[in-house]
Amino acid sequence: MGPSQVKGNLDLLLLGVLRNGALHGYAVIAGLRDRSSGSFDLPEGTVYPALHKLERAGLVASRWEDSSGRRRRVYELTPDGHRALSREHSQWLAFVRNVNAVLAVPVT
Repeated sequence: MGPSQVKGNLDLLLLGVLRNGALHGYAVIAGLRDRSSGSFDLPEGTVYPALHKLERAGLVASRWEDSSGRRRRVYELTPDGHRALSREHSQWLAFVRNVNAVLAVPVT
């Protein structure tokens, strides 16, 4: 997946990483990288502005936490964020089905 495809789907990817609970920023970046087997190894300068945008939209909330003598900002989905993730995921699945239909690739 090229950078433009990631950029167009970054919100969905971030919401997906945060689905299971609160994470600090570096853990969000690591989650993207690890869950994608390295395909989404995105820099902080891409991820943090996107998290802040999701926060302004009310889909993500953040708070400061002290952990092991370090102060970290922790991000988590809001109820609106959970609803947005569900809606966006459904739209993504429909998109994939339609692209596969056009390409005549069977969906597994």
